[in-house]
Amino acid sequence: MEPGSVKIVDRLSAVEAIKRLNEEDLLFLNELIVERLKLISQARATGLMARFSLGDRVSFQTPNGRELEGRVLRLNKKTVSVVTDEGQWNVSPALLHLVQP
Repeated sequence: MEPGSVKIVDRLSAVEAIKRLNEEDLLFLNELIVERLKLISQARATGLMARFSLGDRVSFQTPNGRELEGRVLRLNKKTVSVVTDEGQWNVSPALLHLVQP
């Protein structure tokens, strides 16, 4: 378990508590959960992006299965801009691999 995380010991009790919430409370809880998931996703992307620097040579697989190589042009909020011979791509850092010189 990660530092600072909380484990729900009794999930059944949590489910029962949620079942008793009214619509307003459920919408509020939903907003909290969505914001927390966005924060976790962004932190994960930031951690993955730390592996890359501008100018790094990287490879990735296109949606149709082709393997492309290019250079890191920019580190965006959630993606990495990569310039290839075929143009510019915005790629999730989880899909990129450093190419050894």
